[in-house]
Amino acid sequence: MNSIAEVLRNSKTIAVVGLSGNRLRASYGVSEYMQSAGYKIIPVNPQETEVLGEPCYATLDQVPGSIDIVDIFRRPEFVPEIVEAAIRKGARTVWMQEGVIHEEAAKRARECGLTVVMDRCILKEQARLRRAG
Repeated sequence: MNSIAEVLRNSKTIAVVGLSGNRLRASYGVSEYMQSAGYKIIPVNPQETEVLGEPCYATLDQVPGSIDIVDIFRRPEFVPEIVEAAIRKGARTVWMQEGVIHEEAAKRARECGLTVVMDRCILKEQARLRRAG
């Protein structure tokens, strides 16, 4: 299992499932921060067409190219289908934001070789890594 620091250092592309175009939503603020930290953000939300200047995709399966991290801003009941899509896409890491916990989906992702981060905020972890230098 890779450490969170290793995941963040070795990743460039983050597909954010549930990224909202609403600036007041946590998904927007977190993604905006990660974009400013140098990550390519790929919005995944069937309700949006563009977020943070990036084209939005309805599903992970529609995202072209490779994905390093699938960052999940959806309720836990949606996690298993997102994990299956992340596996199909060949993502390296599934990241479930704070409050998003699904042990069975995490186990499935790990069995398929993905690193799993659960119930953690990617912004807070990136900020901690930046401060540590």
